[in-house]
Amino acid sequence: MAKRILMVCLGNICRSPLAEGILQSKVDPEKIVVDSAGTGSYHIGNRPDERSIAVGRKYGIDISHQRCRQFSSKDFDNFDIIYTMDQSNYRNVISLARNKEQTQKVKMLLEEMESGIREVPDPYYGPGDGFEKVFHLIDRACSEIAKKL
Repeated sequence: MAKRILMVCLGNICRSPLAEGILQSKVDPEKIVVDSAGTGSYHIGNRPDERSIAVGRKYGIDISHQRCRQFSSKDFDNFDIIYTMDQSNYRNVISLARNKEQTQKVKMLLEEMESGIREVPDPYYGPGDGFEKVFHLIDRACSEIAKKL
């Protein structure tokens, strides 16, 4: 049975869609299933942000087919590991956990690498190169994850 991994950010339009696409590109889809979600409901049903799509495409990763969805407590039943992009989303996900087993499924994405950085910054309102920087942070973390799977 395939291991199931969920990537989570706030709106599911910038960071977590990139994390989904990047990790998918590094693993065997027969063994690892990757999805993404947002803790907020702002963009349900929408495509990822055009800037995330563009930076992914620049590195050979197409995330344009993804559609935003909101994280729910049912995701604890459907996924083995849940990675959050920052502390705020970590707290939001943990608050929906029903028991210790579910809480133990949740990790911060950047905990998977030694960088001194704990959170993937949200590039949505930031400078133009923010999506590029976020891509490389997520890519490094996903490379470490892929080595362990």
